[in-house]
Amino acid sequence: MERTTDIEEKQIFDRLSRIGILGNVLLAAFKLLAGIFGRSGAMVSDAVHSLSDVFATLVAWIGVRLSKQAEDAEHPYGHERLECVASLILGLILAGTGLGIGWSGVRKLLWERGSIEIPTMLPLIAAVVSVAVKEAMYQYTMHYARKLDSAAFKADAWHHRSDAISSVGSFIGIGMAKLGFPVMDPVASLIICALILKVAFDICRDALAKMLDTSSGRAFEQKLGGFIKEQDGVKRIDLLRTRQFSNKIYVDLEIAVESDISLREAHRIAESVHSAVEAEFPNVKHIMIHVNPEDDGPSGA
Repeated sequence: MERTTDIEEKQIFDRLSRIGILGNVLLAAFKLLAGIFGRSGAMVSDAVHSLSDVFATLVAWIGVRLSKQAEDAEHPYGHERLECVASLILGLILAGTGLGIGWSGVRKLLWERGSIEIPTMLPLIAAVVSVAVKEAMYQYTMHYARKLDSAAFKADAWHHRSDAISSVGSFIGIGMAKLGFPVMDPVASLIICALILKVAFDICRDALAKMLDTSSGRAFEQKLGGFIKEQDGVKRIDLLRTRQFSNKIYVDLEIAVESDISLREAHRIAESVHSAVEAEFPNVKHIMIHVNPEDDGPSGA
């Protein structure tokens, strides 16, 4: 992964936030007017979803800015987990939005079924515009979220994608309503609700995993272990553990070196491995290395 400076990251996050907020405000206003004047409850729900994305982008921006604060006496390991908190909040916001849209559909199906109107062409056009715009916003945001490995902006990108999915559901519901099945407009709201709740669950699960010192996974550890074994002076790996710290990784490592070398040489090998790992794996924030003599077995500590 290509490293970026703190200033470059700040500029990217600020730009993502500006585009996200402005795009969602304009799109929400357009869809709200189209839903009201076009007599489509599904499109009004879709507009509310877009409006919630404005708040979501603000939460992502604040979370990322706070997480980039330098270490201090009270937080010697940094503030990266604040980004996980922001991601968790985003997931909960998304879940709340989905439940609100679902409740709107249930209410119309159970208590307001007789008052469901057939939409005009306006919300149908709005749905097509929304799908195109929100998918473009998803691709743009996710590109930079992956580049910077930002959990909060990945969640924000999924807010954009879920809005695009919401608009697809609106398009189908509105189209079916115009074909003589007006009940499909609120049914579309229920489908949208289910899709949004699935995305919200995935976002919250990922945020919690990164807050609980979860392992970085076998695939990463195998890749990391293979790289360490190739380093000069390393005879074997006695222990290798990883833990997630938001989008960063901490590593605990025990390596074996030749038993008869000097302490200075053993220290040099450890320093070399330390520098090589952090250069090769940008997400590794720190690696703690313990050195064992080769003729001793693994300590298992």
